[in-house]
Amino acid sequence: MSRYRVVPTPAQEEAMLRNHCAQTRYVWNLAVEQHAHWHPGRKSAPGYLEQCRQLTAARAEHDWLRAGSQMVQQQALRDFTQAMKAFFDPANPARRPSWRKAGQNEGFRIVAVGSRDVRRLSRHNGEVRIPKVGWVRFRWSRAIPAGVKSYRVTRDRAGRWHIAFAAIAAPLPAPGNGQVAGIDRGIAVSAALSTGEMLHVPSLTARERARRQRLERKLARARRGSNRRGKVRLAVARMRARETDRRKDWTEKASTDIARRFDLIRVEDLQISKMTRSAKGTAANPGRNVRAKSSLNREILRSGWGLLVRRLEQKAPGRVEKITAAFTSQRCSACGQVDPKSRESQARFLCTACGYAGNADVNAARNIAAGLAVTARGGCRDAGPVNREPHLLASLTGCE
Repeated sequence: MSRYRVVPTPAQEEAMLRNHCAQTRYVWNLAVEQHAHWHPGRKSAPGYLEQCRQLTAARAEHDWLRAGSQMVQQQALRDFTQAMKAFFDPANPARRPSWRKAGQNEGFRIVAVGSRDVRRLSRHNGEVRIPKVGWVRFRWSRAIPAGVKSYRVTRDRAGRWHIAFAAIAAPLPAPGNGQVAGIDRGIAVSAALSTGEMLHVPSLTARERARRQRLERKLARARRGSNRRGKVRLAVARMRARETDRRKDWTEKASTDIARRFDLIRVEDLQISKMTRSAKGTAANPGRNVRAKSSLNREILRSGWGLLVRRLEQKAPGRVEKITAAFTSQRCSACGQVDPKSRESQARFLCTACGYAGNADVNAARNIAAGLAVTARGGCRDAGPVNREPHLLASLTGCE
């Protein structure tokens, strides 16, 4: 996807929000309701073709629905069908399609786009034709991909409009140098490379975080439904969008740089959704250290662990390997000794066998690059386990 910032006029924004977005959300929620009504023993929910016939009948009956774009409404049904297929995919199941709420999931899709539907006005501005809206301007920040057949217009919580032209980008070519990179993901260091580089996800500054905290407190005091609450909510959304934009920009630049420099990229196989699961528990069995776990979950999500790996897999397909994360942070990358005591602190690693000292994250990244994750006892790269008598075995096998 190639995404661009849309700059609509107030009238165009009202037309897209009140007509296309509202009707897309309405059709989507009807499809969700139809499938939620089904359970074993009942007739199966209608498919895409049957839903299109029902949509045609509904457009003939309701003037407000007939006044909208039939293409936009049908594409909402097609998107729902694709989402259901992804949900039932056994290889890579996705979340079940859920209800869409006004102000959160705003957007629509246009297909059958031709070369005359997109035109350039100046160096930094272009226009796209949207049915029943007209020509809408967007920022021409880079070239439009060739052969575009569809695009999607979205509006985020901060009130910003974007257009994404559907085009599959070509993967980045491998450099052919035979180098292997290991990436250890963390919180203090977002991504540590086996080369010794330590990358950090940019976040809000201290001043920006203080302002966001003041706005969130102000939002909590505001009366629901008031104009003041709406203005404060928009200000908070803009602060959060700024942090998200910085994280995405860092991910794009870091993933492109890594994919261009290394032939093979190895990362930990982490179950992020399980790692960030809430620790509240139940009323009968409440969780412990819930506040600390919640803070940890937020920091993990802010570090962009999943986004970084996903973009690497898209930019370097077939060149990303996932390694079991067991004991990679406790294993010495020099001699292979596995000892929890070697991890002196969050940042320092000192091997109890050979005396190797270095950054703990870089040491783990080197183990990942070598594919040296273990499931039980550790071992030297060219010898047997060295956990029980590390000094003796290290001297016998030459792993000093």
